[in-house]
Amino acid sequence: MCRSIKTLRPPQLAQEATEEEIRAAALQYVRKVSGFRAPAAHNREVFERAVDAVAEATAALLGGLEVRGQAAREAAAG
Repeated sequence: MCRSIKTLRPPQLAQEATEEEIRAAALQYVRKVSGFRAPAAHNREVFERAVDAVAEATAALLGGLEVRGQAAREAAAG
């Protein structure tokens, strides 16, 4: 897997992942899968659509995950 993609959920990430962090991870994923660091002009649109779709799916995944003990840690910290 792409080593530059970091885990975006607690407890690896102290707070909720930002939109920028999610998009960066999506970009790294699409680069890895496509084999292109930067797409040629004729592939740019489909490349960007893929990054958007992966970012959206990632945000939905992170928003739906339940991390065991996370609520208790947040209550103790707050």
